[in-house]
Amino acid sequence: MKSIQVIKQVSKEELEKQGISGWGIWSKEESRFPWTYDSTETCYFLSGEVIVTPDGGEPVHMGKGDLVTFPKGMRCTWDIRKAVRKHYTFED
Repeated sequence: MKSIQVIKQVSKEELEKQGISGWGIWSKEESRFPWTYDSTETCYFLSGEVIVTPDGGEPVHMGKGDLVTFPKGMRCTWDIRKAVRKHYTFED
């Protein structure tokens, strides 16, 4: 299975190129919960700090300024350490 892809501190030019400001926004308070990705998700963190641990995998740290892609079919646990606000989009 594919792994989580994290690009740290994405440039303003790259954000504009991908049209991220037009994506939906999701926010969540500090919490911990299981999640399964039915589609590939790409998101850009506006704020927050998260550790996502794929089932059977290593924890991945992410947060403000990171562009992250979660692969379709991945099961994981989200551990939100600081409240999250992110742009997101899904693709099949």
